[in-house]
Amino acid sequence: MFTRQPHRILLLILTVLLLSSSITFAGDFDWIRDFNIKAEADPSGLRARLEARFQVGDIKIRTVLDNVGKPSDAYMLLRLGEMSNQPIDYVIEKYKVKKGKGWGVLAKSLGIKPGSKDFHALKESQNFYYDKNRGKGKMKNKGKSKGPK
Repeated sequence: MFTRQPHRILLLILTVLLLSSSITFAGDFDWIRDFNIKAEADPSGLRARLEARFQVGDIKIRTVLDNVGKPSDAYMLLRLGEMSNQPIDYVIEKYKVKKGKGWGVLAKSLGIKPGSKDFHALKESQNFYYDKNRGKGKMKNKGKSKGPK
């Protein structure tokens, strides 16, 4: 009986580690689900917004969308290209090679440190579908002059 005890303890420790890493990962990129819902509800609007946000033409947008499974993946590729100053065709090729390994691996392959301030900001939110006034409350302009009254 005492010979099995260390195995049970080891199994318990491994279980706790796996559960805690799953919970931690679940908090990353929470915005993706909502992004996909909005984008899939209005595909032509998505293309127009991507063109305007990233200042690229319709052909590039179609190329990106044709190489990904979800609208949020297209946004991520365009955003990572922007952050890394790499052409989108290069980012798409890296994506194909690194697909399934996670955004951190792709970012790192593009020279973006996964632990960097910029990458953390990317994980926490996107700057495509959002309300500029959300979360600012009524005190938004407290102490700031709006000019002459």
